[in-house]
Amino acid sequence: MKKKLDYAWRWVPSLYFIEGLPYVFVMSVSVIFYKRLGLSNAENALFTSWLYLPWVIKPLWSPLVDLIKTKRAWILFTQFFIGIAFAGIAFSLAGEETFRYSFLFFALIAFASATHDIAADGFYMIAQTPHAQAKFVGLRSAFYRVAMITGQGLFVVLAGELERSLGDVKHAWLAVYLVVFGVFLLFGIYHKFVLPRTEKERFAKPDKEFFRAFFLPFVKFFKKKNISVIIGFLLFYRFSEAQLVKLAMPFMLDPAEKGGLGLTTSDIGFIYGTVGVLFLVLGGILGGFAIARKGLKYWLFPMLFMINVPNAVYLLFALFQPQNHLIITLGVALEQFGYGFGFTAYLVYAMMISEGEFTTSHYALATGFMALGMMLPGMFSGFLQEALGYVNFFAWILIATIPSFIIAKFAEIKENYGIKIAE
Repeated sequence: MKKKLDYAWRWVPSLYFIEGLPYVFVMSVSVIFYKRLGLSNAENALFTSWLYLPWVIKPLWSPLVDLIKTKRAWILFTQFFIGIAFAGIAFSLAGEETFRYSFLFFALIAFASATHDIAADGFYMIAQTPHAQAKFVGLRSAFYRVAMITGQGLFVVLAGELERSLGDVKHAWLAVYLVVFGVFLLFGIYHKFVLPRTEKERFAKPDKEFFRAFFLPFVKFFKKKNISVIIGFLLFYRFSEAQLVKLAMPFMLDPAEKGGLGLTTSDIGFIYGTVGVLFLVLGGILGGFAIARKGLKYWLFPMLFMINVPNAVYLLFALFQPQNHLIITLGVALEQFGYGFGFTAYLVYAMMISEGEFTTSHYALATGFMALGMMLPGMFSGFLQEALGYVNFFAWILIATIPSFIIAKFAEIKENYGIKIAE
């Protein structure tokens, strides 16, 4: 047993680091990248929101990861594929159709990353005993967060420094994406040697039993009691945040004459991608401790308050346009802490409504609706900002918190739920 636990140190941290890296590039870094290439806020928010789609629909193909080949094979394939796709983005910067081809490669990375998530999480469970799973769950979460800081922080800072030294945005980002390609190539080779072989290869026949097993969890999910409230909660809990997140970084990058803060790419990498992520993680940790002590029912509305009200920071930024980096950093830290703290209730609610015969499948469906709740509002947020301007847009963000409070009023929460989980 001890030998297996020791061996897991070789692959658990690296697997979850490489799982988080493409996600943060697709969801966050792409927004900065396209802003620096000159894409309008409306186009930026619309197109990058489409990149949520693979995480929305991944429950549709997740059974295939279980039924075809092995999870280890899926992990290796997707890691090499993602690396090649990052190289594709780099080469797209050398041509004239940069947006078209880079977006195509980002879409491929998104689908491969969603597939890698399925395979890696499944592999984590079958390659270890329940004891080992429990022991390493904190470590895997920590290295996923390290990936966020690396992607949103270090690589964005690197891009900013290269923009300054090379004097060319395209060449700077081309170099960054080639480095990311190298990272995935090295991790893919490393995992080929260290990931244990725990399964036999398989290819399930698409017979009657296959289709029954495939569709039954979907049918059962939509037959849940108060399913309309459940779906409404999953879609609207982050209705305000989903719009804010697509414009926060473009707002910081826009010059003062356009209503922004005039920060550099490197500033964004440090303030939002490093300090912001650290406070996001801190908020999530404290949120988990809070629910463990008092339960989800007690904390739902306070956490809903914390995920929404700190968004007022951006309205104040837009009104006063501070130039002091310390003030901006403290404001972002407050907003991200609130988001991390409040998001905990959302995750625990998803766990609660997924309990039952098909826990894994139903949690995958819940996370699909959660991704849809980010995708749809994000798609029109850029158009709203361009029509309203930054001040009025951030005022709207505060108004947009109202639907989440309304739907939460109708949500049924099990008594003491969360305290039981902690025990």
